[in-house]
Amino acid sequence: GKHRVVIPCLGHFKEEYEKVSKLYMNNKIRTTKYTLLNFLPRNLFEQFHRVANLYFLFLVVLNWVPLVEAFQKEITMLPLIGVLTIIAVKDGLEDYSRYKMDKQINNLLTKVYSR
Repeated sequence: GKHRVVIPCLGHFKEEYEKVSKLYMNNKIRTTKYTLLNFLPRNLFEQFHRVANLYFLFLVVLNWVPLVEAFQKEITMLPLIGVLTIIAVKDGLEDYSRYKMDKQINNLLTKVYSR
């Protein structure tokens, strides 16, 4: 039948462990949505899927048209920038707590049955 090979990552066998472990997929858990590189574009993409944010963006763009301009251009941008910033900070903090939990779970020691 099938058999499994379990290789412990012990300090003095680190080189051997790294050579052999490249052949296998890891079982690390990753529940985060973002990385440092994709946080800003992905978060903005998700936020502009909310109808309210699209509405405020429409008002900002509309206010840049000289005929329609009701307020100063910069003032109409403030509510949208404020909301986007607050939600981005909230999403970033939530994702960071998921990252810390993933790291904690991935570093747990576990017992493996061996005959």
